[in-house]
Amino acid sequence: MKVAIASDHGGINIRKEMMNLMDELGIPYEDFGCECTTSVDYPDYALPVAEKVANGEFDRGILICGTGIGMSIAANKVKGIRCALVHDTFSAKATREHNDTNMLAMGERVIGPGLARDIAEIWLTTEFEGGRHENRVSKIKNYENK
Repeated sequence: MKVAIASDHGGINIRKEMMNLMDELGIPYEDFGCECTTSVDYPDYALPVAEKVANGEFDRGILICGTGIGMSIAANKVKGIRCALVHDTFSAKATREHNDTNMLAMGERVIGPGLARDIAEIWLTTEFEGGRHENRVSKIKNYENK
């Protein structure tokens, strides 16, 4: 698995925690910024990462902004992306098992670094269950291909 990661100015600290976590887990990743504390536009970071995941350059992506909302909305505009905004561990596990999400969004102003690490580790290490969930995910894919 290879992960693309990015944040806007509101998510720099948790993005760095995510990189530390992936180093510890031995998961290869590429960081797509940002490195500034001045205001930037989240779509400028979310969309390129989502495109890289959608075209297969990366298996998964992690996005962080102040709330995670803007990043998740932008990422989900890219065909083939299933980005979940997650702020609890139960949802992190469920979104991988049931929805086969390929992107995770979190909000640095919503959760702290410890919870963010727990969420990301669960999300990164949980497999898609398939089975009855496969049909549901297929319906989303089919809709995108209309």
